[in-house]
Amino acid sequence: MCIAAVILAAGKATRMGSVKQLLPYKGTTLLQHVIKQVEVSDVNYISCVLGANFQVLKHTLTNHSVTVIDNQKWELGLSSSISVAVTHLKTLQPLPEGVLFLLADQPHVDSDYINKIINCFKNNNGKIVASNYANGHGVPALFPAVYYDALLNLKGDKGAKLFLVNHKERVISIKTSSEDVLFDVDTPKDYNKLVKGKSE
Repeated sequence: MCIAAVILAAGKATRMGSVKQLLPYKGTTLLQHVIKQVEVSDVNYISCVLGANFQVLKHTLTNHSVTVIDNQKWELGLSSSISVAVTHLKTLQPLPEGVLFLLADQPHVDSDYINKIINCFKNNNGKIVASNYANGHGVPALFPAVYYDALLNLKGDKGAKLFLVNHKERVISIKTSSEDVLFDVDTPKDYNKLVKGKSE
């Protein structure tokens, strides 16, 4: 079974006040750390959607086994990145049987958690496997190919979340070993927690 991963990293990160994807973390950058976790997982194909700061970020990924996708409409929100990624995946032969969406600002999502999602997906044919949050389901989430066309039509930043709500009968929820696994780095305060180890 071929599983493709899409790392969503196209946003401008206005709340951070700097290029969030390039923030130092564990001897590399935040984005590269996430990519490394995917590289050592059971994922078969890795792509990364960039948008704001495209050239700067692309240059940092040359040593990774990742296909870089340019989302020139990144200002339209997360759904635009999902759409451009799925459009690319549909050109691949063979077509990946599932696509796993991850965020570039969740550094505690490691290869073990990624593999847990993939194993659940393989054992539950046709189901969406999504991470469990206090307020519902979210990413990382793995969608079977049957939903690719629907994913092309999402709108705005909340499109994927609404999609999971509207298809909740098809969603299997994956719980993390700790809520900190899904900790995301949005602000300087979040980043300070991360580097001081207080988010772990």
